[in-house]
Parts: sequence; C-alpha cells; structure tokens
Amino acid sequence: MTKKRLLDTIDSPADLKHHSVEELEQLAGEIRGEICNVISANGGHLAPSLGVVELTIALHATLNCPEDKIVWDVGHQSYAHKLLTCRRDQFKTIRTEGGISGFPNINESEYDAFGTGHSATAISAALGLAAGRDIKGTKERIVAVVGDGAMTGGLTFEGLNNAGGSRRDLLVVLNDNKMSISPNVGALSRYLTDVITAKTYNKVKQDVWELTNYIPKVRTPVRSILNRMERSLKNLLVPGLWFESLGFRYFGPVDGHDIGHLLQVLSQLNQINGPLLLHVITTKGKGYCFAEQDATRFHGIGAFEQETGLDKKKSSRASYSKVFGNALLQLAEERDDICGITAAMTDSTGFGPFAKKYPERFFDVGIAEGHAITFAAGLARSGLKPVVALYSSFLQRSYDNVIHDVALQKLPVVICIDRAGLVGEDGPTHHGVFDMSFLRHIPNMVVMAPRDENELRAMLKFAVDYKEGPVTIRYPRGSGTAEKVGNDFGDIVYGKGDLIRNGSDVVLCSVGEMVPVAEKAAALLEERGINAGVANMRFIHPLDKDLIDGLIENGAPLFTIEDNAIAGGFGSSVIEYISSTGSHLDVHMIGIPDQFAGYATRSRLLEQYGLDAQSIADRVAGVIRP
Repeated sequence: MTKKRLLDTIDSPADLKHHSVEELEQLAGEIRGEICNVISANGGHLAPSLGVVELTIALHATLNCPEDKIVWDVGHQSYAHKLLTCRRDQFKTIRTEGGISGFPNINESEYDAFGTGHSATAISAALGLAAGRDIKGTKERIVAVVGDGAMTGGLTFEGLNNAGGSRRDLLVVLNDNKMSISPNVGALSRYLTDVITAKTYNKVKQDVWELTNYIPKVRTPVRSILNRMERSLKNLLVPGLWFESLGFRYFGPVDGHDIGHLLQVLSQLNQINGPLLLHVITTKGKGYCFAEQDATRFHGIGAFEQETGLDKKKSSRASYSKVFGNALLQLAEERDDICGITAAMTDSTGFGPFAKKYPERFFDVGIAEGHAITFAAGLARSGLKPVVALYSSFLQRSYDNVIHDVALQKLPVVICIDRAGLVGEDGPTHHGVFDMSFLRHIPNMVVMAPRDENELRAMLKFAVDYKEGPVTIRYPRGSGTAEKVGNDFGDIVYGKGDLIRNGSDVVLCSVGEMVPVAEKAAALLEERGINAGVANMRFIHPLDKDLIDGLIENGAPLFTIEDNAIAGGFGSSVIEYISSTGSHLDVHMIGIPDQFAGYATRSRLLEQYGLDAQSIADRVAGVIRP
C-alpha cells in the first residue's frame, strides 16, 4: 500500500501549525518533488521556487493567512505558496490554458495578496497594504518576500526608503540566493540574530525605553548607548547597517533551509513592531541537482526530462534572440563603438557571445530597465553606439526614459525588443503586445519589425548605421520562418515597406511575424477565388505613406494584421493616415482586442485572437465575397 504524502493532507496553511519540524522537513521534500514533476511537464520558473520551499513553509506556519498578507516579489518564487494555499489539486494545470497562473493572481486566490510578474514591486505594494491596514485599524501582519535580484531595481529602494520612514509594521524578507550581499552565515551572526529577536532581549530593551521616560536626564544618553551597541554588533558581524540607516531593524543572515530556526526567528519577529528586514540565505534550485548546478538555465525553463535535465523540445532552428546576438557580434567585430546593454538577461536576450568576447563593451545593469535606457543615452552622447536588448513587457517600465532621455534628444540608441507579441505560457504580465502602441507616436523614434531572421539582421545593420536618432526593432519569442539564416546583411531603406504580392480583391497589410502568416492566409484565400495582396510594411514608424497611397489608389479593401493591441497600434496608424487623405477606403484591423491575453501556448493564443492563417482567411472571406 502506498504511503500517503504529508502534502496531500495540507488543505490550507492552517494545517502546517499541527506538525513538528521533522514533519515539515518531510513536507519540504514532497513539495520539491511535486514542483519538479509538474514543471518538467509544463515548463516554468523552477529554480527560484525550489529555493524558497522551507521559507514558504515557515512563513505560512507562523502567519495566519489569508488575514495576514504575503507579497511575493516577481512571483516566480510562489509555487510552494500555491501548493500550500488550497491549489494543490490545480497545481498540475499551472501555466496552461484554463489553468492557474505561474505568478500570484488576486483573481485566482484570496491567498494571493498582490499580483506580481515584474520585479521590484513587492515592498511598495506591501507598504500600501500596511498603510491600508493602519487606516482601517486592523492588525494583520504584512510580509514582502524580495529576491536579491530585486535589490538592483530602483523601485525597491523607493519602497525601502518610504517604508523605513513610515515606521509602519512591515516585514521584508530578503531572499539572498546568490550570496551576493553576504557570503557568510556564521555562528556569530546566527547567535546575534537569536539574541536580538528573542523575547527576553526585546522585553529588556522595551523596559529600559519605558524606564528612561521617567528619568529625562539619562533618557537620551542611555538610549543612545543601547542603540550604538546593537548597531556596532550588527555592523561588525552582518551587513545590516545600511538597511538600519533607512529605518529598518535588520536581522540575519539566517539559513533559509533550516525550518526549525526559521520558525523560531519568524515567530519572534511577529512580536516586534516597526519596519523589519530579515536576511535569508537560500540556494537557488535547492534539492534538484541540475537546477543547483545551472540555476540560470533552470530559472525559467520549458518542459524537460527530470532524469537528465535535458529539454524535451529542442528546436534545431536558431531563435530570434540568438540570431540577434550573432549578428551584433559580427557587427561589433567591424565597429569598436558598438556597446551592448541588458537588464539582468544576458543569455536570454542573446548577448552571451558578445559579453564573452567584448566584456569591456558589455553592461548588464541588473533589474533596472529605466536605468539601462538612460545609461545607453549617456553612452550615445559620448559618441558610442549603444544597443539595448530588453523584453517587450519589461521595456514598459522605462517609457519615460525612452521619451525624455533618448527620443527628445534624438540620441542614436538602438533598442532591440525581444519577446514582442504573444509569448505563450508566462501570460499577461509577459505578453509584449503594447510596444507598437507606446512607441510609434514618439517623435524622432524609428520603429521596425522584421518578417524573419534575415530581415532582423538587415534591420540591425540599418539601426547601428542610422545616426539621426533612436531605432527600435521588435521581434518575437522563438524562431522565425527563414529557411536559412545568411551571413550577410541585407539592405533596408528608411521608411520603406514592400508590396510582396499584388491583389485586386483585398490587401493584407502586415508587419513583423504576421507577414508570413498573411502570405499563408492569401494562399488560402486564393483557393476560395479571392485575389489577396500582401504588404510587408517593415516600418511601424515612420509609416510608408507612398505604399499606402498605392493601396488607396488600388481601392481594394485593406486588412491590417499585427500581434499588438489594436488600440493605438499599427492598424490605427494606417487608419489615421488614410483618414488624413480624405479617402474612404474600407479598412479592417486584426490584432489583440481590448483585453489582457491569458495563458496558453503561443499557437493557441494566435488562434484565439484570430491571428493564425486560417482565422485571417475566414475573416477576410466573410467580408470579401467573390
């Protein structure tokens, strides 16, 4: 008879309070096994969640959630949290169509206190929850769990500064999984943490504080001596003085995999008021050897074989990211002014080879996209040619920097927008479906989208040669449709697209990865007796007005096709121009409607939004009847 797992008896966090430390350690192993089983099938953020299993158990065992609130920074640490909060049976559906989210989602569970898919937001959100609690006069504990990577994000520091000055009751748990802040967890620092979190210590300290209220002459010097003693010990043994200067009481570092000690420390911290910071040391990928050995690869990974750690679906085709990286490396060999910049995504954006060969010209600025853009502006102002590569959804965080620091000054910065369009299972926080809308109206900004990998290479060459201002190039996740990626660089003419197929009945006006889809749709329409033209616009801004004028003259109905929000996107720009000419050409827009796209494979999402060839052909045929 198979022994029942302890995990199968945990229906809510309250059930944790009835188990011993040994049983909770057993539970940690079972949770790791469940996470590995499901993520090996579905893909997801494996290493971060494996690293916080004991911490998650200890938090839920010492808090009373959902009354108490935990805000998970980024949210890719939250898989154990989901398993412990009434979603154990649904966990196998994570990141799938109709399943649960890969990130905290306030619409999914009352235990998800705040939705988090991008880094550095947790402290600000937690402080807002704490302020709301104080206004309402309730007593819940508020905890923000922040990864050490978030410490490179400016919003984290804004939150720390405000929270420390507010003096509100708030616990920030700093999950240090790279040992980048404090390399040693020694006996002395553990002893100090035990001392300063202990009830006796804090009772004595409080008694002294109250006693000195009645002796005004000694109040200030006695309190000053006690504070200096505690601060001196912390400064000597642990790296906490900086946090204390912001108004936090610092505790740690502690071993994030020692459940017994975590339970003790967290229980005692629940009795202390004010802004608190607990520094926890964890191992990213803990418990799964391949993830521990290569935490970067297993940070976010597709389906893989558990026994070997190898990908289940390995494409022989190079991704757009890799094509970008190889092309930039080739260009940098000829030009020593080219610099590369990214925000904590060196390998995933394709910068790995460039960073290795030209380390003096490569800059990973951490999770600080706004800084990345303004830093690039400074490099451009110094006479260099900066190339920034960011995910589309993360570029959103640097919108003002793009306008104020780059476009307004017409600085020749190249911004390569990876993961543009629908990205699949990471869901609404990561779909890149707004960049055309928020970039194409910016003066001085060139916005392009390649139809395939070879056109990406041509656009990158155009961009680094362009001197009149900034250039952005958007391209999707994964590989494209080029049968063979060449070694040369094609020619791109500023602001010019191409009518690649004539059509007397209708014209499909498309950009980027939608161009090959439009060609397939045109072939399907031909089978129905509809003569469909296809335009590869290439440029979202500036729009090829000459090409559009030709389409107006042709008079055939026009369908714009884009993997971007319809509102304010490429199609909108076409309609705006046609309207300005006084033409009454019949124009229809196909793109992402006014809603956040959900979780599903990329191909399935394209079908849902009518962006696959068959759906486009069906829609066009419904309007154009031969």
